[in-house]
Amino acid sequence: MLKKVLTIAAVSALSTPAFAGNWFVNVENNGQLQGKDWQGSSTDFHIGYQGANETGSANYYVQGGLNVNSPDAADSENNFSGKVGGSVNASEKVNIYGEFSIVTNNVNNYGSKIGIKWLF
Repeated sequence: MLKKVLTIAAVSALSTPAFAGNWFVNVENNGQLQGKDWQGSSTDFHIGYQGANETGSANYYVQGGLNVNSPDAADSENNFSGKVGGSVNASEKVNIYGEFSIVTNNVNNYGSKIGIKWLF
């Protein structure tokens, strides 16, 4: 299954004209180390769409696909994951951003992120 997903992601990335415009492929790995103990990692293989308003001062994206959860000393499992997020330029040098995410499982996991970025 993982080989199939990686092959599709590679072919999609190499055939950019087929996904011309605002479509993208995103592969992201998040690992966790607690003290000196490795807890495992979670890898997303997503296809998404991004856009912006007419002035470009606000951006958004939505993405989803396979999530491979690989805990330390346990079997990996495949689930669906998705994210939706965006950002708004509050000024020429200040950007506010946020994201909401979900990973499906027997008990769904939800996450959120909000932040502010100052440019120098």
